[in-house]
Amino acid sequence: MELVTRLSEHIGSRDGKFYKSTLFQSEALLLGINCLEPGQIQNPHEHSDQDKFYYIVDGGGLFWLGEKRIRAAAGVVVWAPAGLSHGVENDGSDRLVLMVGIAPAP
Repeated sequence: MELVTRLSEHIGSRDGKFYKSTLFQSEALLLGINCLEPGQIQNPHEHSDQDKFYYIVDGGGLFWLGEKRIRAAAGVVVWAPAGLSHGVENDGSDRLVLMVGIAPAP
């Protein structure tokens, strides 16, 4: 297990679906990077027994949090407690880079 990593080494893209890379995973925590190109969506979903956060590293987008739609940009943390439907859409013109944490890990 790597104890130090650079975020830039985990940023990327792929056609058709947003890009994901794992930074760290244990029995108690999963940290990763999600990159959404303009127009890409992580459809709303929920984790019944897992809390989740999105830290916006770069760009901005629209976040689903239950029935709410919230716009957030770089430097903001978005929380999705266990059981709350959540997702994100990059409706901008630049890549959206998110650090994502889920605890306990899936």
